[in-house]
Parts: sequence; structure tokens; C-alpha cells
Amino acid sequence: MDQSGSLNGGGTHVLVVDDDQRIRTMLARFLVDHGLRVSQASNGVEMFQVSADARIDVIVLDIMMPGEDGLSLCRRMRAESPVPIILLTAMNAETDRIIGLEIGADDYVVKPFNPRELLARIRAVTRRMMANSTVPKGRGSATYTFEGWVLDANRRTLISPDGALTDLTSGEFDLLTVFLEHPQRVLNRDQLLDLAHGRSSQAYDRSIDVQISRLRRKIEANPQAPVLIKTVRNEGYFFTATVTDLPKAGG
Repeated sequence: MDQSGSLNGGGTHVLVVDDDQRIRTMLARFLVDHGLRVSQASNGVEMFQVSADARIDVIVLDIMMPGEDGLSLCRRMRAESPVPIILLTAMNAETDRIIGLEIGADDYVVKPFNPRELLARIRAVTRRMMANSTVPKGRGSATYTFEGWVLDANRRTLISPDGALTDLTSGEFDLLTVFLEHPQRVLNRDQLLDLAHGRSSQAYDRSIDVQISRLRRKIEANPQAPVLIKTVRNEGYFFTATVTDLPKAGG
């Protein structure tokens, strides 16, 4: 372990944030044994110090911590970085899970949990981030336009009609990309989960509703009366805009 509290297993760099040293140590050793590099933090101050000093690929963040809790830390981290965040939540804390997704967490694991489940979630969000950083296989377009908005899949950026850069979490990016690839078609929750998350994350289906709410706040003129992402009662969601695919460079 180096001075920053990092165990060098190579590969994906995971930051485990939990005030319980036993949990941190157990998770760190398990993840390193499975080829990941792990840093540890016991509170928010250490979390931001480690993430400022090293490139972190995934943060595993406990919600129930003394002082500033995980939800507050998730909100602060999300304001400055798109790094995937997986929350560790208590069994009965459904409200915390919903709030966590609303403020930008990418996934969650309920305590008590099997470390192999957490490893699977880490690998799932890492695969999604890697897929989002390149042109998805089989797609002939890397750029989509709709109602003045421009989504560049290569750069993973969303530009508003007035030219402003709009930050998206990995979950929001995945979901918007699904809508842009299937415009003017009703998609139910199961289809959205399959297309956006591949089911590998065993996503909580309510998370789709939460992510759509977050996405509406970013792309709708009035999120309370959405015109781009319409709810179809008892069926799912419908993306109303006409989408134009722009050929990728050299294509």
C-alpha cells in the first residue's frame, strides 16, 4: 500500500469511501485480488484529496457515514466530475437509493452484500464508460441532433441550442443515447433497462424513472410539462423529437 492508501492491482482504479476500516480493507483486498487497483478514504476530505491526486475510474461510496454523509458527498463530487459512483446503502433505505440516483449516482449495492456483486457492478459501469468514450460498434453516426441540441458520442458531450455544454452522468448519457437511437417510439422500462444498462447491473427499475426525471431537468424547457420525453401511461416513455444522425468524420 502506498502513502495515498492505494493497493496496486493494476486495471480499473477504484476509490472505496467508508468510515469502517474493516469494510474498506476487506473490499480493497478482494478487488485487488480480482485485478483492480484500489485507494481508500474514510471521509469526504480524504475522498476529494485522493481523487485530486490520482485518476479514479469508479467511486464506491457508503451513504451512512458520520459528519458529511455519502449523499452530500455524491452531490458535491457529481458537480465537478462525471466519475461513476456506486452507493452502498442500507437494506431498508429505499428513499436514500432514490435520492442517490436523483443526484447523480450511477448504481447502488444494498448492505449486506456479496463482494462479487459489487465487483460485477464496478465492471458494468466501467464497461459503460468505456463504450461511451468511443463510437459504439455498429453505429454509423457519432453525432445526433434534435431540437437544436447536439450529442457527440465520440466526445461524450451534449451541447444546448444556445451553445452551452451540458454535463451528463454516465447513466443520463446512456439513456439519452437510447432515446436518440429509438425516437418517436414507445419504450417501456424493461426495454430501457436492457438498452441502457444491458441488465448486467440488475438495475432497480425505478432508477429509469429517476434518470428520466434528471434528464428532463437538463433538456426540457419546463421539466414539469415535458415535450421531448413524454410519459405514455401504463406503457413507458416516448421521445418526440426528430433526430438527425451526422456522419462520423471520414465515414
